[in-house]
Amino acid sequence: MAKLSEQEVAQALTELEGWEREGDAIVRTVRFPEFMAGIEFLNRVAEMAEAADHHPDFDIRYRNVRFALSTHSEGGLTEKDVALARQINQALAQS
Repeated sequence: MAKLSEQEVAQALTELEGWEREGDAIVRTVRFPEFMAGIEFLNRVAEMAEAADHHPDFDIRYRNVRFALSTHSEGGLTEKDVALARQINQALAQS
C-alpha cells in the first residue's frame, strides 16, 4: 500500500475530528471517565486493528488512551491509518 502524499494527509485530517499529525503518524488522545472504560475501548480497537491486520501503537496513562497510527512497513501514513482512525471515531461516537 502506497504512502499518502502530504496533501492527502492534510485532507484526511480535515475529516478526522480529534486527530493530528505527529511525524509519520496521526495521533489522538481520548480521556475516559474511568480506567476500565479506557481499557474496554482499547480492547475494541485492538479487535478492529487485528481484523484489518493493522496494528497501532497505544499508550495508556490512567484514564487517557493515546492512539498513534502509522503503517510501519511503508514508513509513514497510508489509507490503512485513515481507515482505522475513522473506525475509532465511529466507535467513540457510539460509546
